[in-house]
Amino acid sequence: MSLARTYRGARAAAGPLVYLSGVQRAALGEWVSVESPGQPPLRGQVIDAGRDVTVVQVLEETLGLAPASVRITLTGDLASAVVGRDLLGRALGGVGTPRDGLPPPIGEAIAPLWGAPINPTRRLPPRDFIETGISAIDGLNTLVRGQKLPVFSGPGLPALELAATIVEHARAPRDEPFAVVFVAIGITERETRTFLERFQHGGALERSVLYLNQAQDPTIERLLAPRAALAEAEHLAFVHGLQVLVVMADITHYCEALREVAAAREEVPGRRGYPGYMYTDLASIFERAGVIEGSPGSVTQLPILTMPDDDITHPIPDLTGYITEGQVVLSRELQRRGVFPPIDVLPSLSRLMNAGIGAAHTVPEHRKWADQLYTIYARGREARMMVAIVGESGLMPADRRALAFAEAFERTLVGQGAERRSLADTIEAGWRLLDRLPPEDLLKLTPAMLAGREQQRRAAAEDRS
Repeated sequence: MSLARTYRGARAAAGPLVYLSGVQRAALGEWVSVESPGQPPLRGQVIDAGRDVTVVQVLEETLGLAPASVRITLTGDLASAVVGRDLLGRALGGVGTPRDGLPPPIGEAIAPLWGAPINPTRRLPPRDFIETGISAIDGLNTLVRGQKLPVFSGPGLPALELAATIVEHARAPRDEPFAVVFVAIGITERETRTFLERFQHGGALERSVLYLNQAQDPTIERLLAPRAALAEAEHLAFVHGLQVLVVMADITHYCEALREVAAAREEVPGRRGYPGYMYTDLASIFERAGVIEGSPGSVTQLPILTMPDDDITHPIPDLTGYITEGQVVLSRELQRRGVFPPIDVLPSLSRLMNAGIGAAHTVPEHRKWADQLYTIYARGREARMMVAIVGESGLMPADRRALAFAEAFERTLVGQGAERRSLADTIEAGWRLLDRLPPEDLLKLTPAMLAGREQQRRAAAEDRS
């Protein structure tokens, strides 16, 4: 950290950017104070520390700013955030300013926002699972500690509603210390109030830290909000040993802010106008998830992004898919039919699922149970398309059973509504669907599994009687 330096006059200004010449020892991310005659001081940050030109991103409105008359002070302080366990239960802005009417948090430490990804030599393979309370995730696309599992949504789909539901329902197994860090990027004032009221009344706020960046906030704050949230998550996980789930919504708003800043700097655009370094920038966020050797805590990420025009090949979901370990895809068709959460399990995937399920983590039959559900549901989806051609009466008996299974699967297992389901409830709901089918349809299950399930059914019937 260097001493403060003051300069008079700027080389130029363009939108939220101020260009300086002759600046000595400027540091990337350094906080800046911009003073103009007749206006209150403005906050800024160094976003480019070049040899000849230094670029400052101003966080507030720059209308009326005269470059020749400004007084610019480089404070010597790098972008940082207050972190600590006492932030649990607080609702903050994108850079840590209070949004809950309480005084600014004191915290336990000051952490830099521009944290580094986890050192690969100290990173442990993800293991164990995080229970989200959502059957389509816990049962079929299990979220594993230390994983990065994004949710791909479309415009108008209830991605924020799903994010809020996960914040309320998520748990760590075996009653381990657990916390949620929720960062909303570019949300409206109404959505901000909704989140605050929902989490306060539902009791989720007590174990959560909320970072709520609004659409009217400065563009640069949308770039800082997820990093402030991750700084707090890393402190809770690797200092206090908590299992931390970081829910980020919406990554698309973050990428739009990145494109806006790149355009203001007149950088050469890449695909769809996004900067060529967007992959690296997103990786600097997503790679801060993981489990570190010697620490009982973990950071798990659930980023939520909206695919423009429902295009999964758009640069934002495309690059996100390369960095992360799978995806949960929301379906517009299920949304139209009133299914919540409208998760389409067929294109969804958790690449680390096998590391967090099985006898040591969930139930011994979890993998084969999930494979059997997938197989029958996929056959039912194919039969649904064939009905439009040959009619239901033209289907084979096994296809008609699969068609009925697919309807029940979407209505009862995926469509759980706002209720929370434990993993045990999810497994039982899946078994009840499979119980409807004859053994010749259940080729993924072993005879021992079918016999064990039959014993469970008989024992349950005896208990009821």
